[in-house]
Amino acid sequence: MAAEVAALVALPLAVRALPARDPDLPATELLGRVRASTGEGYSGYAEAVGGLRLPLTEDFSTLTDLFGDRTRLRVWWRDPEDYRVDAVRATSETDVYRDANGQWTWDYGEGRALQTTEPSLRLPRAADLEPAALGRRLLSEARPGEVSLLPPRRVANRSAAGLRLRPADPGTTVDRVDVWVEPGSGVPLRVEVYGSGTARPVLSSAFLDFRAGKPSPSQTRFVSPGPARVRRELTPDLGAAINVFSRVVPPATLAGLPLRRRVEGLGSVGTYGSGVTVLVAVPLPGRVSRPLQEQLARTPGARLTGSSVTGGAIHLTVGPLSLLLSDPPGRRSWLFTGTVTDATLGRAAAEIAARPPGERP
Repeated sequence: MAAEVAALVALPLAVRALPARDPDLPATELLGRVRASTGEGYSGYAEAVGGLRLPLTEDFSTLTDLFGDRTRLRVWWRDPEDYRVDAVRATSETDVYRDANGQWTWDYGEGRALQTTEPSLRLPRAADLEPAALGRRLLSEARPGEVSLLPPRRVANRSAAGLRLRPADPGTTVDRVDVWVEPGSGVPLRVEVYGSGTARPVLSSAFLDFRAGKPSPSQTRFVSPGPARVRRELTPDLGAAINVFSRVVPPATLAGLPLRRRVEGLGSVGTYGSGVTVLVAVPLPGRVSRPLQEQLARTPGARLTGSSVTGGAIHLTVGPLSLLLSDPPGRRSWLFTGTVTDATLGRAAAEIAARPPGERP
């Protein structure tokens, strides 16, 4: 009996010690499987670790929590319109459900649910950091010449094929993205993002436990705790609210980068670039820009610059992410951020400050 118990205890360790198998797939085929994996069902437990210490105000507090801390995630994925992701921290838990009626966010600490639509633009949330969704998004616009194979490794007791994206764009501050994929389904199991000149990943996310196959619909269905605890809103966060309600019209190109998408007549936040090269331009209301300006000015490494075009500008680089808050005299304040060089941010701020103000009717 003792021998049988010892064998059962040793079995998981033995499985982890097995070498990873090379699936012998070309990099382009593995990339194609990742992109086609959105309909593959799975569930599991993952952890995401961010190494970016973002000095942002409470309006952007979710970004600080996500990219500067460890986030523990329970995931149930049926398809892009039907999933659930729980973000578990030491003192709180926030569950996100997506179904045909939109998005439900259940906050255990506050004991209430928030129902919103899925906006065209919003701040990142914990569900975006689960490995499969993160890997698919980062590889979604990769070109064949930018990907190569990595040695396979074991992830969540599974043999995973390695794929590296090294962006060809010299204007990005992302050096590489390493993704390990379950070869059969194409589901990413582990993701590591490296900035230029960084030896350690600035963001990593990996499954520690993974189960293939669609979970039960009951796992992803939100059951309301009662109408008194449910709140409904059009926009889930500040980014979505600015995009919908601000009257500013972003330009079609900025700092030589094209606008990623634009709904005619809608959208005030400009998102530019392609692949992992991203530039975001956000027009800020006064109640947000002043506290953010004060916070950034107190941050070690922040630089205050000025010119006759942009006025005062606070510039900060955090890993591969750059931030620039431009506050021209008598003009609207803008926050520019993204995985682009400092020179690109400065050019974007100068172009915005020099253009005539454009507003939606």
